This record gives sequence, C-alpha cells and structure tokens, in this order.
Amino acid sequence: MNDSIVKPAGRKIIDADTHLTEPHDLWTRRAPASVRDRVPQVMMHEGQMSWIIDGNKSIGTGAHPNSSILKDGTKIRVLDNFLKLKFDDVHPGSSSVKERIAVMDAAGIHAQIVYPNILGFGGQASAKVDPALRLICTQIYNDAMAELQEESKSRLFPMALLPWWDVKAAVKETERCVAMGLRGININSDPHFQKDENGAQIKDLGSKHWDPLWEVCVDKDLPVNFHIGASETSIDWMGQQGWPSLPRDLRSGISGAMLFFNNGKVVSNLIYSGMLDRFPKIKFVSVESGVGWVPFLMEALDYQLAEIAEGKKFDLKPSEYFQRNFYACFWFEQKDISHTLRAAGIDNVLFETDFPHPTSLFPIENIEARLNGLTEQERDKVLSLNAAKLYKIKV
Repeated sequence: MNDSIVKPAGRKIIDADTHLTEPHDLWTRRAPASVRDRVPQVMMHEGQMSWIIDGNKSIGTGAHPNSSILKDGTKIRVLDNFLKLKFDDVHPGSSSVKERIAVMDAAGIHAQIVYPNILGFGGQASAKVDPALRLICTQIYNDAMAELQEESKSRLFPMALLPWWDVKAAVKETERCVAMGLRGININSDPHFQKDENGAQIKDLGSKHWDPLWEVCVDKDLPVNFHIGASETSIDWMGQQGWPSLPRDLRSGISGAMLFFNNGKVVSNLIYSGMLDRFPKIKFVSVESGVGWVPFLMEALDYQLAEIAEGKKFDLKPSEYFQRNFYACFWFEQKDISHTLRAAGIDNVLFETDFPHPTSLFPIENIEARLNGLTEQERDKVLSLNAAKLYKIKV
C-alpha cells in the first residue's frame, strides 16, 4: 500500500469504517467461569469449525475471518475463494493492533473507526440467546474494544455495541462505554422486528420509547452509527435481491449493492418519525452506504411529503434534517465524486475504506487525485476534519 495516497503535509486522514476480525478468544479470555462455555467461541459444529454462542447456536458457520486480505497483502476477489478463507490465512492487520497500525501507516491513515463482525454489524446475532447472556456478550465485546483503543494509543476507535432489546440497559451501557473512552454507539436498525425479554414487541426507533437513549447521546455528544446490514431483516449477502438464474457471486454482488439503499430506509424513517424535532442536536451516521443516493432521496422525501402527506408538518424540510443531523460515508465512488460530495453536503460526508472486507479499498487508489475537484479546505473536511469533530479525534 506504500505511496497509494499522496498526502499533503499535515492532513491526517480518518477512515470512518473498518472491521475487526475478532480473535477466537475475544470472549472466552474475558468471560467469568460461569458463562465461559456459553459466550461466543470457535468450536466444531455439524462437521465444521464455527463461531458458536450458548454452546450450540451458530453465529458464524465456518468461523470465517471476514477478511479478504491475505498475509502477503494480496486481496481475494473471487467469492468462492473468499468463503474458503480461515483465520490463519488472512492478514494479521485484520485482528492485531500492531499490524493494523502498520497497514494504516503505509496507507497514510491517521485513525480508523472500527466495527464488529461476529455479533452482527448492529449486534443482532445476540438475539439468538437469553437477555442475560446477550448482555454479558455485549459488555465483554465493549470491554475488549476499550482495551483495543487504549492499546492503539488513540489510532483505533471502536464503536460500542448496545443491549438494544432493553432501552434502560442500553442507556446504562452507553454511559459505561463513554466512561471507558469509547466515542460512539452502534445499534440494530430494526429492533421492532424483535421481542423484549417479556415477549412484547420492541418499539421502532422513531418511538418515544427510545428517547432516554437519544437523551444520553445528545448529553454526551455521542454519534449514533447505523452500519449497513445492522439487523436480521436488512442483511442479505446471498439471498433475495438477485434472481435465481444468476450464479452465486453475481447474486452476492447485487445483494451487497442493494444493502447501501437499505440505509436510506433507516434515514428516511428517522426523518419522517418526527424524533429529530425532539432531538435537534443528535447525530446519526450511515456507515458503508455510499453517498450517491443521498441527494436523490432527500429530494424525493421533500417531494413526497408535499405530494402524499399534505398537512404533515415538521420544523424543517426532510433534506434540511439530513444537513443538520446526518453523515454518510463514501469509498468506492469515483465518477464525478466531487460534485456528488457537494450535493450530499461537504460537511455531511466521511471517507472510509471498509478494511479488510471484500469491498474494501485495498490497496487504496490515489484518493487525493480522485478528489481533485474539491478545494483543499473541502478535502480536509471529507478526509479528516468532519470525522475528527464527530468522533472527537485529535488531528
């Protein structure tokens, strides 16, 4: 990756979306003895090594490392070959702090925001077990991420997972994670498809049920992150988007692309829910979704509100809420990208690589040249300053 970014002196690039290949002992090493055999761990299950929770429930068939970068720095781009990878096959920077920072230094990246794999991008895989075990697994993950952040000397910034099935517990865990130094939360985008511990349907995120969580996020100036695929209903790597006649790799390509638009659904519902009038200072981040859809969707929401819901009033236009309350992340988009970023809002976009996932920018093509239609000040914002302000990263 050397020389992949021509970086003007002083610009500290922040990568707003990367992932951790969880070490196989992340949970077992930290779990109390009473639940050590129930927390996520890699073991033989139905004839193959898999990530297992609660002793017999698979949350990662094959124990896949969720990394496409090999030890020699080459990248796997064939789906069937990617699916065969094991932990020992992939680049140690996928899981090791020291090796990750070496990758960052080679690419000219100052800091990275880090998201999980095994418990789901929004922690949704924990729904397979009882609430007490879910909470322990979530807390152990967050403890490990606080340790990782400290070990990195403020180069890696993991986002905290939450016990989203219980808003009171979510508030408490948010406050605990802030006290440990974590800079943002990561949440299930569709909790209303799940039930709480009493069997009642959980309210959707626009409901006042969630106001206590939004209150603490505003009070602590904590961004709320929605990673694509952050719920059981939104994630669809191989499934329903591609037609049956297409081969698996092409179906996967379509599903991966359509995941970007699923985050548009989350943004739209948050805006139309009216909750942004109650919490004008809250900040939401649409992670790994690209930005090209943002200008069109905001114009469409403005139009639909006037044409379909005449008489419904909010304090602002839908597009104005996006400018005030939302961020979106770009990485692969190149065609007329400077115009696209300006249309989405220079103050509302973040740069990401998605390292070490299959769609990641690896090696990074010359991002500075791709953004040569922007002014230096605009490039500073989208590559560094927006994320630095949002996540309180010193640059």
